[in-house]
Amino acid sequence: HLATSLPLPSERDHFRPRIDLIVFMIDIKSKYSLKNVEASLAHVDASFFLGKVCFLVTGAGRVNACSIETNAICKLGEAYCSPVLFCELELEGVRFATAQRLLRMLQICAGHIPGVSALSFVSLMKNSDDD
Repeated sequence: HLATSLPLPSERDHFRPRIDLIVFMIDIKSKYSLKNVEASLAHVDASFFLGKVCFLVTGAGRVNACSIETNAICKLGEAYCSPVLFCELELEGVRFATAQRLLRMLQICAGHIPGVSALSFVSLMKNSDDD
């Protein structure tokens, strides 16, 4: 399910499936995109930031067209203890790899991978980033 911003409308709550993973998409060419994500973060329950949120930054291949500094996005990921994925959706191989990565994250967050929880997955990612 896709939403352009949060909070989600409450009139259809009873039809909405359980939310296992929230992917905030940020277009690196649009400052509005980052502002929209920052405003939406206030509507996410704090428990989701324990492995069930990630930031997907699109347009990462076009550094000269950036309106947002990548450092600001990385700091956002650090502040919310959530992974940041950079990708270029216009490249088929990168798009496919990113989709596979998000699907694996979703499987973990939904509890479909025995022995791995969303929280342990994020801590594994954090440790590998720190090395």
